[in-house]
Amino acid sequence: MDRSLTVLHVSDLQCGAPYLPRAAEAMVRVFDAVGPDLVVVSGDLTQRAKVKEFALAREALAGFDGVPVVVTPGNHDVPLYRFWERALAPFRNWRDFAGPSLDTSVRVEGATVVSLSSAAPRRAIVNGRLDREQVEFARRTFEQAPEGDYRIVVVHHHFVPVPTGEGARPLPGARSLAEAFAAMGTDVVLGGHVHQLHLSRLENVPFLATGTTTSRR
Repeated sequence: MDRSLTVLHVSDLQCGAPYLPRAAEAMVRVFDAVGPDLVVVSGDLTQRAKVKEFALAREALAGFDGVPVVVTPGNHDVPLYRFWERALAPFRNWRDFAGPSLDTSVRVEGATVVSLSSAAPRRAIVNGRLDREQVEFARRTFEQAPEGDYRIVVVHHHFVPVPTGEGARPLPGARSLAEAFAAMGTDVVLGGHVHQLHLSRLENVPFLATGTTTSRR
C-alpha cells in the first residue's frame, strides 16, 4: 500500500492583536505550492476568543479550499479575562466557529486523525488537560480505522519540554498519555502552544510542535 500523505501543519494563528495578515497570505501560498492532503490547525486560532477574532480565523482558513481541515482549541480560544463567560460558557464562541464537538475525528485516504481538546478553562488555563474519556475516544476511533492507516493525534498543548527550556510546563500526565497513544499505534502527535518548532519523542511516539504561523508572538 502507498502510504504517502502530505499534511500542512499550522498553529497559533493568534487572530487578534498579534495577527499578521501578510503571514496569513504566505500561509495560503505555501498551501497552494504544497498541495496537501490534509491541513491541521493545532489551536490558538484567536488571541482572546472574541467573535470578531473567530471571524478573522475563518477568513484565514478559507484559503484551504477543497481539503479537509482539522482544528482543535487552544488556551487562547477560551476567554481569559471574561471570567463569567469562562466559568459558564467557555467554548461558546469556539462552538459557533467549529461545531458542537470539542473532540473530533476525520479520515482521509490513508490516515485517521483524532483531534482532542486539551484546553481546560476551569482547571488549567495555561498548560491544559486531557482526561480518560478523551483517551478512550481516540482508542475507539483507531480501533475502527482501516489497517495500514496513519494514526494521527492533534492536541494543542505540548507533551515534552522544548529544548531551550522555555514555555510552560508540559501537559500533566504526558508520559501516561504517551504510553496510551503508543499502545494505539499512534504514528505522530501534532501540537503547538510553545511557539517553537521542535520534534521530540516520548514512549516511542513522535511529538511535533510547530511554531506560530501568522503571529508576531
